[in-house]
Amino acid sequence: MGKYKKILAVFLSLAMAAGTFGCAGKPGNMDAPQEGSGAQANAGESGSQGDQEKKAYIEQTLNLAENEGQEWTYSKDADAWVLSVVSAVAYPELPDQQGVSVCVPGAYIKGIDTDGDGNVDATSENAEAAVKGSLVIDYEAEITSTNGQVYTAATAPVILNTGAAGYGSQNNSAASVSHAADGYINVACGNRGKQDTAVDDGGNTYYTGDAPSCLADQKAAARYVKYNILLGNLPGNADCFVSTGGSGGGAHAAMFAATSNHPDFYDYQIEAGAVGVYKNGDGTYSTTVTIDGTDYEISDSAWGSIAYSAITPLYEADMALAFEYYLNTEYSFKTPFQAQLAEYLSESYMEYINGQELSVAESAAGFDLNRDGDMDDTVALTIEYDPETHADTNGYYGTYLDLYLAEFTQNLQWYLDNLDYAEGWTWFDADGRALSNEAVMAMTGEDKAQAFLEGRYAKGSSGGMMGGGMPGGSRPDGEMPGGGMPGGSRPDGEMSGKMPEGGPGGTPPDGNMPDSGMPGGESGEMIVGTPDGGTTQSATGKGDSANYESYKDMVAAYKADIEEVNAGDRYGNHIVSLYNPLNYIGAENTDDPTWIKIIMGASEGDISLFNSLNLQIAWLNAGADAEIEWQWDGGHVPSEALGDSFSLYVDQMYGEYVDGAVSVSKPGAAGQESNGTAKEAAGKDISGWVNHEDVSAVTFSLKDIAAYRTAGASKAMPAFDVIDYGQEDYVFGNTEKDARHWNTYLLEIFEKYGDVLETLFNENK
Repeated sequence: MGKYKKILAVFLSLAMAAGTFGCAGKPGNMDAPQEGSGAQANAGESGSQGDQEKKAYIEQTLNLAENEGQEWTYSKDADAWVLSVVSAVAYPELPDQQGVSVCVPGAYIKGIDTDGDGNVDATSENAEAAVKGSLVIDYEAEITSTNGQVYTAATAPVILNTGAAGYGSQNNSAASVSHAADGYINVACGNRGKQDTAVDDGGNTYYTGDAPSCLADQKAAARYVKYNILLGNLPGNADCFVSTGGSGGGAHAAMFAATSNHPDFYDYQIEAGAVGVYKNGDGTYSTTVTIDGTDYEISDSAWGSIAYSAITPLYEADMALAFEYYLNTEYSFKTPFQAQLAEYLSESYMEYINGQELSVAESAAGFDLNRDGDMDDTVALTIEYDPETHADTNGYYGTYLDLYLAEFTQNLQWYLDNLDYAEGWTWFDADGRALSNEAVMAMTGEDKAQAFLEGRYAKGSSGGMMGGGMPGGSRPDGEMPGGGMPGGSRPDGEMSGKMPEGGPGGTPPDGNMPDSGMPGGESGEMIVGTPDGGTTQSATGKGDSANYESYKDMVAAYKADIEEVNAGDRYGNHIVSLYNPLNYIGAENTDDPTWIKIIMGASEGDISLFNSLNLQIAWLNAGADAEIEWQWDGGHVPSEALGDSFSLYVDQMYGEYVDGAVSVSKPGAAGQESNGTAKEAAGKDISGWVNHEDVSAVTFSLKDIAAYRTAGASKAMPAFDVIDYGQEDYVFGNTEKDARHWNTYLLEIFEKYGDVLETLFNENK
């Protein structure tokens, strides 16, 4: 034990010296609070002797150095060490889903101490199998990332991969080696989720996994890693955690950042035996760990987040998607009931947005929303309604929709401006002949933009995320939503049919898709939000419900379920509200992240793009650096394209917000030296749809974008709190059944307009 304390003392001195590299200029988690001070969550009495003994037990149990079962496996190809799965909490309910694994770049590691004396006993040179023991960390070593950022064992960002695909459970898995080359610490964690089951002491099976189990388990994993960084058991910067995931995992990546260190989630972590969060005798909380008699702060906060197709906030998702569908006057709902419901939901969404009295600074959003020639103003964001002057969007317009349209325009323009990064594409002339290598080399950016708009190309690879798709994953077996061309006619009167292959629409985006089924770990089948075709939850379905014979039965079920949810959980919390990130962004007790990026496919069919827009607005108003990318060429869970990558953005944010870090820029495009090998163009002509007199300043109308969005529609109405229980029911189990309805907006509409909706319900059945 004396040897352990000596090692710890050396580590703490190194950590303090590295404190100047703390992310965002915030004090590191290694700073001991001054006597009598601390955050509000730490106020109050420390608790009974029993509480102190419990705290000591948790901290000893979750000290990786005390875990005799820890094993490290070396990957020669990646030059990385991977930790076997260990429990992230002291009292796991489902051990197979509450573990954590970590991948560490080999440069940070001298070797493995197998006998506890602090010396290296096994190295990368002789470790042929899994080695039991602890890391011996080299705090002098440096890694220069692929983008030129420089990291050490004390300053390296930690990537937390959030699972919870479809808001479901995530089994533990070994962490992926995908980020080792860039110097990041990569973390894979499991989580409990909706419709999980467990067995009590009496042998009875019960449902578990209610919200916020997924998020609470991810937060507990973050605390575990931060605690062991503080102890010197793991390398990494505890102040530089980046959450990431796709689909439901993307939702949790965003929610993890949005709810950073908020006390509403403490009780759930305490129940599981998470480290660094305890209840005091007077009902307040302590968020410190004790090391050699000194208390150190531990948080579950994120410094940054990159979320792919984040299916959140669910609270507003039914209204938002209905509104997006309803903006297209020519969208064909599958049943009269759904068409009428969408109209009512759209009206509710307008009232919902206007009731929030939203505004945004033009300088933060990056758009001149009031068109006065500058970006010096703060603009109120509203939805207006006038069916006579705006009949082409069913009457809806306003500054909120101006911002929505501006985001779309910017994202298409970005795509056109970055076509020089395209790799392996085949370009064709106006007669369909492949260009010569010399002609391709001579193409200007304007030439490529024009060719793209006219569909004169066949795509190759244009860059994507390291490791393929979402960090740590591989291409899934899941299917991409179909996308398709906006409904209705082009401005030139030609019926559009389907959207171009390889263009804004339905083909897979450049690079590989993320594996949201097993983020950060071993590959598995991706579970996405797309409902099964032909079901009542799918846009291809023919009926409204297979579960309820009558409208009254359906409304009664909604009412009973919602009353149950509104009654609160075991801690008195409203579980749907806990999963609404808008409740926490900028809130008094939230440690807001420094930066966030949300990447959605522009042809995303699984959630409205209004949801990510609302998250961006909230984060901008909270002072965060918030970016949304609606990738013009992407469907559900797209990867980065055209020279962008996950690591590039992380390295850029590190350079922007960490003192002493390297400023990182996107490298210039190399350009194509030869044409691709495709025999014919795969793109379709969209030049009649987009206004492109100047390809450096393209435009289109809200009507056109509404048609484009609904082309990829995959969901029925309602889309999230679906009438029939099933895959897309993002709900929460109890001891009697595996799902509950929860959307109060839907229930209000069902009750208010029952005389109309009842006559339409199951009309096609």
